[in-house]
Amino acid sequence: MNVFSGFLSVLRKEGIQMLRDRGTLMFALGVPVFQLVLFGVIDTNVKNVPTAVLDRSHTPESRALVADLVNTSTFRVAKAVETRAELRQEIVAGRASVGVEIPPDYARRRLEGRPADFRVLIDGSDSAISSQTLGAVNGLALSRSLEELSREAGHGEMSLRPFPVLLFNPDSRSANLLIPGLVAIFLTFSGTILAAFSVVRERERGTLEQLMVTPASPVAVVLGKLLPYLALGFVQLVVILFLMTTVFRVPIHGSLTLLLTLSTIYLFALLALGLMVSAQAKTQMEAMQKAQAFLLPSIFLSGYVFPISALPAPLLVVSKILPATHFIAISRGIIIRGASFVDLWPNVLALLLISAVLVAKSTRAFQKTIS
Repeated sequence: MNVFSGFLSVLRKEGIQMLRDRGTLMFALGVPVFQLVLFGVIDTNVKNVPTAVLDRSHTPESRALVADLVNTSTFRVAKAVETRAELRQEIVAGRASVGVEIPPDYARRRLEGRPADFRVLIDGSDSAISSQTLGAVNGLALSRSLEELSREAGHGEMSLRPFPVLLFNPDSRSANLLIPGLVAIFLTFSGTILAAFSVVRERERGTLEQLMVTPASPVAVVLGKLLPYLALGFVQLVVILFLMTTVFRVPIHGSLTLLLTLSTIYLFALLALGLMVSAQAKTQMEAMQKAQAFLLPSIFLSGYVFPISALPAPLLVVSKILPATHFIAISRGIIIRGASFVDLWPNVLALLLISAVLVAKSTRAFQKTIS
């Protein structure tokens, strides 16, 4: 019997059923758009941190120091206080995350060319704020010290002049870093969940037995169930990329055609994974729980949250067999770095192998379900 017999009938049935299920369509298209907007508008660069200032010098030099801190865009003067206890209390109460104390002899030491100290209190309860504000303060102090050392050397130029160049994202926009990876996470979330409901929904509705007696082969049934959701996932991808480029102004430096082509392979892997889960589950709740077991590793072990190089050896092995790991590398490479197929072929090959294995396993799981 032809393995593709009955394929068009199953495809038509699944497509009609998917289009009639408005909840599924809203989930597939609405949730990723909402999450993209939510994550896209969040700027991970720490800015305008509320800062309390205790200026015990009250001189032009101390005011210049405060102005320099504000000009870094990291600090925002929220309140000027009069005592050290009040400065600390502003941080304890949460009204300020940073406290700057300028001593009375600050201006005199500056005018005399001696090191002038100032005290910075940083709220350590938020690691992101504490690390970036500490870096901003140290960077400002280093910059001013180098300028003064250069002037004291008797010439207007520094003897050592670094010119750092930040490749691919010179403005350090968090959207440029977050959203290319989010594309993979969104598709993982929706693609796996959508396909996970396909077979178990037939079982709960009592229509799985009807599929068993049809002349359609298991391969035709699997492909017929996958392709409608593949098309829906592709529409979802196009919507995400459109919002990424138009709303959040994240440019695609590489080939859009290559990105869409490789995304199809990734979507096929996700849908095959979801179908395999669906074939093994008895209820939709069980299918959801089993699908969730694949989602969390795809988020935390794919290189999106933690660098892959920082993972211990056992987790590194798990990372390499996750489709999201390779697609995040592909999407970041094409969108941010403008990489070509030649640059990405190891990830493409790994994604193809994973997809082939998942399709084979999902077909076998479905055969066991209907046998």
